[in-house]
Amino acid sequence: MRRLANDPILQIRDLRTSFFTKELEVKAVDGVTFDVEKGKTLGIVGESGSGKSITSLSILNLLSHPGKVVGGEILFKGDDLLKKTPAQMRKIRGNEISMIFQEPMTSLNPTFTVGQQISESFRIHEHLSKKEARARSIEMLKLVGIPSPEKRIDQYPFELSGGMRQRVMIAIALACNPHLLIADEPTTALDVTIQAQILELIKDLQNRLGMSVIMITHDLGVVAETCDNVAVMYGGQVVEYASVHDLFTKPRHPYTVGLMQSLPRHDEDVEGDLSIIKGSVPAPADMPKGCRFAPRCPFASDICKELPELETNEDGSQIRCWIYTDKWDKPEVNVREQYATKS
Repeated sequence: MRRLANDPILQIRDLRTSFFTKELEVKAVDGVTFDVEKGKTLGIVGESGSGKSITSLSILNLLSHPGKVVGGEILFKGDDLLKKTPAQMRKIRGNEISMIFQEPMTSLNPTFTVGQQISESFRIHEHLSKKEARARSIEMLKLVGIPSPEKRIDQYPFELSGGMRQRVMIAIALACNPHLLIADEPTTALDVTIQAQILELIKDLQNRLGMSVIMITHDLGVVAETCDNVAVMYGGQVVEYASVHDLFTKPRHPYTVGLMQSLPRHDEDVEGDLSIIKGSVPAPADMPKGCRFAPRCPFASDICKELPELETNEDGSQIRCWIYTDKWDKPEVNVREQYATKS
């Protein structure tokens, strides 16, 4: 039977990232495990506060104080990035692994032109001259579909629209043909037409360059359009990992099912209010000791006071839920059919 990640370029194993104060350790990412296949897109989905962005910053060692990776492995092409020196990581960032950040207006430096900011990657990683780097920067602007690149290259970020700035961010991220692109909410604050263009651009460049992509989002529509496999995160942990087809046709974890049922449907008439997941994501400093989703789960039982393991199935999919173990001592549950009535 085919496994989800036949040829992974990135393997995350039991990743743990914490933020430390004088009083306590706040576990923002707590035992995350997933793979990213070569040339494929992994979606990481979940509500705000689920640990998606902290996971991506941990991969690139971009955590700010007092954040720190405290355990696990981040294997990129077989090498553990957690064992790399700061100098080695600087060679990897922007060259082999690049990232598109959430908000281009705050990610781009307002005091430098677009061309200066794209050229920096070529100057640092490929040691090109100023003239050569400028020529390559113009090529990158053409590649990401920015009109009149010879003019735009000398403009500052504030002179560009939101969609243009996001395209510049993509140009910077792809300047050195990275093997892995991490896109953290790449369409935030853009209108739907520009969102579609940006997502189509990323897919097109991925096909042309053969790179792998991690798409971090809370938008399940983006996941359906762009991803091959999906990791669903909640409370700093992966609760379900599956192919995008299986996740949308037969979600298993109660949290995933709740997310799916909260989506508006265009293919059927629905009367009344949309389904919701009651409650909110607990703060990282105040996580339940057992299953993180238990306080909001309509199926929660006494055993949920204990934390379930992330179990791997024969097809490579994963689930973290007591319902699917032999320790579940309640009547059999069909989560997809019973969720709406239970909640």
